[in-house]
Amino acid sequence: MKVGLKWIVSFSIITLVAIGGLFWNPVTDIPDTGEFLSEDKIVGADVAWILAAAGLVLLMTPGLSFFYGGMVGKKNVISTMLQSFIALGVISMVWVVVGFSLSFGESLGITIAGKHYGIIGNPLSYPFFSGVGNLPHKLMAPTIPFILFALFQMKFAVITPAIITGSFAERVRFISYLLFIVLFSLFIYTPLCHMVWHPDGLLNKYFGVKDFAGGTVVHMSAGFAALAGALVVGNRKNPHHEPSNIPYVLLGTGMLWFGWFGFNAGSALSASASAATAFGTTTIASASAMMTWIFFDRINGRSVSALGACIGAVVGLVAITPGCGFVSIPESLFIGFITAIVSNLMVNWKVLKKVDDTLDVFACHGVGGIMGMILTAIFAHGEKASLLHGGIDVFLHHMAALVLVSAFTFLGSLILYKFTNSLITLRVSEESENKGLDLSQHEECLQ
Repeated sequence: MKVGLKWIVSFSIITLVAIGGLFWNPVTDIPDTGEFLSEDKIVGADVAWILAAAGLVLLMTPGLSFFYGGMVGKKNVISTMLQSFIALGVISMVWVVVGFSLSFGESLGITIAGKHYGIIGNPLSYPFFSGVGNLPHKLMAPTIPFILFALFQMKFAVITPAIITGSFAERVRFISYLLFIVLFSLFIYTPLCHMVWHPDGLLNKYFGVKDFAGGTVVHMSAGFAALAGALVVGNRKNPHHEPSNIPYVLLGTGMLWFGWFGFNAGSALSASASAATAFGTTTIASASAMMTWIFFDRINGRSVSALGACIGAVVGLVAITPGCGFVSIPESLFIGFITAIVSNLMVNWKVLKKVDDTLDVFACHGVGGIMGMILTAIFAHGEKASLLHGGIDVFLHHMAALVLVSAFTFLGSLILYKFTNSLITLRVSEESENKGLDLSQHEECLQ
């Protein structure tokens, strides 16, 4: 097999990164900057819970691979699953080298009325996790080791680009995809993560955006990137096929639902009442959305299907993510219900169907994230915390941020796809597409 220059360059980069790691200070070298608390501030229960939660969130990525893999045609199961799974390797390395610094490092941004608002972190804050050690961080992780916070957040960075893959499944070149997710992580995910979750972030500090566990940072960014990807890569030659393995979809949904407890309840960063609330709202919103989806399908003349039940459950999980720690159980029932209807309508909307978003990533994750952001701004508890609690300004700021995030993630991703395509063609040849990516890209196939 002929080895192209792009593979040699890729291996060379990994080699340089691996060797470069030898020349950085160990993670225990923590600068005395006043950012960190003493070790006696660590709460054992919080550490145990976040360790478990990080493992749960990691499980979501292979869960997503089964969820997507079962939906595509038989010639593309392995390639689709690998596109999700490989993010565990690629993005984990990016996160350690520079991603965490860009997301949670010292704020670099703009000054408005004498106040500083961060847009992205300083890449030299924690390169190769230097300075990320076992002491708690005063603002971001006050009761757990900072390294645990960094590893927990890494799992969010991993699954976000993996979600995008469903939009261009069955037709994207593997090496091009690897390049794109690195660029997406660096130029879309990390600044958005910094703006929403860093204490000095623009969307956090200025707009007051409430995103408990990633509805905006993860699902909206992935959803709009998916829409951009489907437009750039173009429609499949033969877009109609039967899902290859519905049991895979069921298994993947179960893994996602299970892992989502770490995703949402873990985002409390403590073993607390807030975590318990997020745990409860997460499962109830998903249950509500699942049941709403299958009954809404039926009254619209479609069959009650296992596939529909799984998609509905995931849509509910997406919708509750930004508000899971801010709303009540009864409100989570409504959030799952209304989002399932809106997302179902979008999945079946003739206009959107003209765009070959293979697995309806935008209609489920993008629209689910949008609905979650809007509903959080309506229902979040607390004095002047949302529209229903006297916070009209909070609601309006959320709507402004919604427009800003949508434009940034869609247009930014569009540019990155175009750039990637200029370096390495994104789409496989028609011959490779007809043969199937399992064989043409990986020389593997299901028996």
